[in-house]
Amino acid sequence: MSSRKNERLINLTIALLATKRFLTKSEIFRTIDGYEGSAESKERMFERDKDDLRSLGINIEVGGLDPLFDDEAGYRIRPDSYVLDLGEISGQEIALLSLAAESWRGAALGDVAQSALNKLLSLGIASDFESIPAIAPRMIVNSENILPLIRAISDSRAVTFDYVAKDLKIESRSVDPYGMANSHGYWYLVGHDHSRQAMRVFRLDRIQSSVVVSAKEGTFAIPVDFDVQKTIDVQLFEPTMFATVRVRQGKGFAITSSATLLNDSDDFVLYQVGYSNREKFVDMLLWHGDDVIVDEPADLRDEIIRRLELLVTLHV
Repeated sequence: MSSRKNERLINLTIALLATKRFLTKSEIFRTIDGYEGSAESKERMFERDKDDLRSLGINIEVGGLDPLFDDEAGYRIRPDSYVLDLGEISGQEIALLSLAAESWRGAALGDVAQSALNKLLSLGIASDFESIPAIAPRMIVNSENILPLIRAISDSRAVTFDYVAKDLKIESRSVDPYGMANSHGYWYLVGHDHSRQAMRVFRLDRIQSSVVVSAKEGTFAIPVDFDVQKTIDVQLFEPTMFATVRVRQGKGFAITSSATLLNDSDDFVLYQVGYSNREKFVDMLLWHGDDVIVDEPADLRDEIIRRLELLVTLHV
């Protein structure tokens, strides 16, 4: 299906969803971009478009503008009938549907699609964006790059962008994008980094430029065993270091929730705690004050003592 027809179908769906009354064919032809040519040509295009939408499960209702008169038939889509029965669905599938929903919402609120509703308003036909339903939970992400990345993943196109690295330097990255997902409150892009020649994870809010999408389609294949959520968890959150700490009874739930119990006692409980980010782990230990005592490793214990001594010095 051509991009021109896709655009026309989106515009038609949005107009029929948002209108507060039936739209006649003549009104549709005047307001929806893409209906061109002779009257017979427009008729054929409209009939094909209705068939395409109905094949997708979208119910187009036909009715008259005035029930007292046998006037021209009109068309609309009732928002309450525009619903998907998702049944049971996994967290990963919710993430994918959220991306699709954001793409749909982006199309609905884009300049091209909005022009149809503006034309309806100019004809005195009331319409309402809020009546356009979302097909999945709306994704909360403030990034202009979300839609280009979705299209790049769909078309297997490489992308380039400027990215803030761990040392806060801005680097240019060239990536084959495999997928995106939300984890721990942030959205991440996962793909093959050309310069590193390895799979890498990129946080969307650290992309500092507009994503440039390659013009060439189908330049890579996503590995058959690729799991976007698992890759993010392994690379960013799976423990790579471990510490032995004593936690006061009834305290430190943020530390003990995923820890391994080693020895229980009356006052303090001994745990083995895994962590992947040393700096954040030290901050968390310090936040708990004297409810936590570090036994091992020695360098972590020394770091805690050094920071506590510095804190005392600064407040003397």
